[in-house]
Amino acid sequence: MSRPFLVADLGRIERNARAVTTLCAEHGIEVTGVTKGVCGSPEVARAMLRGGVTSLGDSRMENVHRLRAAGVSAPLMLLRIPPLSRVEEVVTSVDLSLNSELAVLAGLSGAAQRRGRVHPVILMVDLGDLREGIWPDDLLPFVAELAGLPGVRLVGLGANLTCYGGVIPTPRNMGRLVRLVEDTEKSLGLRLPWVSGGNSSALPLVAAGEMPSRINHLRIGEALLLGRETVARRPWPGTTQDAFRLHAEVIERKEKPSAPTGPRGEDAFGRRPELPDRGPVERALVNLGREDVDVEGLMPVDPRLRVLGATSDYLILDVGEAADEIRVGDRVAFGLSYGALLAAMDSEYVEKRFVGTPGPAR
Repeated sequence: MSRPFLVADLGRIERNARAVTTLCAEHGIEVTGVTKGVCGSPEVARAMLRGGVTSLGDSRMENVHRLRAAGVSAPLMLLRIPPLSRVEEVVTSVDLSLNSELAVLAGLSGAAQRRGRVHPVILMVDLGDLREGIWPDDLLPFVAELAGLPGVRLVGLGANLTCYGGVIPTPRNMGRLVRLVEDTEKSLGLRLPWVSGGNSSALPLVAAGEMPSRINHLRIGEALLLGRETVARRPWPGTTQDAFRLHAEVIERKEKPSAPTGPRGEDAFGRRPELPDRGPVERALVNLGREDVDVEGLMPVDPRLRVLGATSDYLILDVGEAADEIRVGDRVAFGLSYGALLAAMDSEYVEKRFVGTPGPAR
């Protein structure tokens, strides 16, 4: 029995990237391709670059090192606020980092000076989603202190929406980001080259022509990988949603009751599952479980199959509508949510396979 395997179609990822970057270029916006959803896969990164992204972004230094070790030479942006304990590593490994803490910026300043460098930074502003970022009222005093730190250079402001609080990018909150940029420029007497307006959730605003013209940069991951915007998870025009497929093998195939027999308590994960009696069910177990992937984010490609539940080792399927076609040893394919893709890429139990043109993009 082979282990589950995830297939990444590099040609489809490239086409997704081309669709997104072409739209953004029409509005004067550059795109950083976010690789954290694929754990810094060099193969996927190169597909994004062939599709028109101008730089790559990741939130884990381990992924940054994986990209560099594979010979990917494109500019790299650190998306997660740098840990104070790793500032030396940051200034020597990435071309730009997102920041929101003066203590960290002071650490980056010292590390950069020790190496005779100047490290570019984008300050993140919290526009209400309540993830990372400086509260707008605190921005100008923060900038004044940053201006006194040698070794770091402020090159822009950015914001992140939708990821935590679900706040949707609008002309109003994006306009506020632009006004904060203008206030910062006035206070420092310079022009900031980067105004980073967010992630895949900003694409509908761009397509509608409602993104303020000063927004010239987006950090895009899910739309490139899975072909979806992230406000309503709708398919994005010109993209495909099947660039990734997870395959698992059927290891048991039996008819069983739909409701458990006997007194019941919690399951292995502390839950009390609701399993109503629907009569006998044609079931299949596949060699995929919670230890391997985020099972809630799996969607059988065959619409006749339905996920009943999962344990650490097994995914349990209702295969009644395809009962005559599903046998032990067969493979079942699944589409993935962003969370399921991230978990599968991160799992040592899931083999990764890449198909399509690998290409020379660096």
